[in-house]
Amino acid sequence: MGELEDAVMTRVWKWNRPVTVREVLEDLQQERSIAYTTVMTVLDNLHQKGWVRREAEGRAYRYEAVSTRAAYAAALMNDAWSQSDNPAAALVAFFGMMSDEQRQALRDAVRIVQGPETPEPTEPPDTRRVTNTDTNSTDTNSTDTSGVDTDRADTGTDTSPHTSVDTGPDTRPDTARENPGSAQQPGGR
Repeated sequence: MGELEDAVMTRVWKWNRPVTVREVLEDLQQERSIAYTTVMTVLDNLHQKGWVRREAEGRAYRYEAVSTRAAYAAALMNDAWSQSDNPAAALVAFFGMMSDEQRQALRDAVRIVQGPETPEPTEPPDTRRVTNTDTNSTDTNSTDTSGVDTDRADTGTDTSPHTSVDTGPDTRPDTARENPGSAQQPGGR
């Protein structure tokens, strides 16, 4: 899109209402010498491109913006980028021209487009706990609010966390043989 199209669209957005060719012409003539037919042609081109809509009012048209200035800028960038024979190099060059504020705006925009990031769990869930799925249970043992039974003495299920996995018969060394002082005395528990 050319400089004149940009100047015309700037006025259409600024006024935020349907405008006539004459209104745009008079405003543009404060900055430069321009013909009525030129402004009429530019607005017609913008209409054909879908940037403005028009409604007949007598023998003239009133033009109104179809989308926002941000969408227009995005389309300009997309058009320029799509014409590049090396889009990655074009992006690198474009990012190199950006100010720190523009780079931060880009980071913010990428976060918005990607959506909120889900944090990775710091440790895997503990799957060794027993959950109480019996809704008709008359067990009065204490259960925490997560539904995990913290005292299952009635079933003999050990719910304490382990650091090793039980793979069959007890292969742990006999602690009474290794540490004789730890063996239970007769008559003990």
